Amino acid sequence: MKSLNELEQTLRQRRARTRMLRRFMTRSSVATVLRDHAGELQVLLIKRAHREGDRWSGHIAFPGGREQQEDKNIRETAIRETSEEIGLGLSVDSYIGRMSDVMTFAHGTRRPMVVSPYAFKLEGDPSFTINHEVDQVIWLPVSFLADKRNRESMVWEKKGMSVQLPCYYYGEHRIWGLTLKMLDELVFDLLL
Repeated sequence: MKSLNELEQTLRQRRARTRMLRRFMTRSSVATVLRDHAGELQVLLIKRAHREGDRWSGHIAFPGGREQQEDKNIRETAIRETSEEIGLGLSVDSYIGRMSDVMTFAHGTRRPMVVSPYAFKLEGDPSFTINHEVDQVIWLPVSFLADKRNRESMVWEKKGMSVQLPCYYYGEHRIWGLTLKMLDELVFDLLL
């Protein structure tokens, strides 16, 4: 597995896959925060708070959210949202690269929404001030994700349909969906 410095070099040398018409869609971005902790690469995730009407309520996710008019660009959205949600001050100096866009639907609609993940490196063991949108901050060892024996499956049900989907269970946390898609790119496309 690559080191954090090698990941930064890889991200700077490759071009992330982007959606051609993303500027005309609802935009959102997330921060993929990584650190080397005691010789082990870790990625920061959050457990979203349970909120009525939120389809991602209680899910494991990256900090982030929807673009606001005052954001200079979509990367600034990830920085702002991370500060608001967990009190972590990221900066352009800690930015190491962009990952590929992921498509979903805007909250409560059938309109397409593009989620753009931006990777940041972090040193040390910061303290967090979480807001009402977040229940918990989790540092996940990337080696756990890289071990394919930890990959499981789940059944997702909606409107009478059942679909088998890949996931990870890390303790009591289930990692799946958009978050898993972004983690798969990080681990299997960029780090291994």
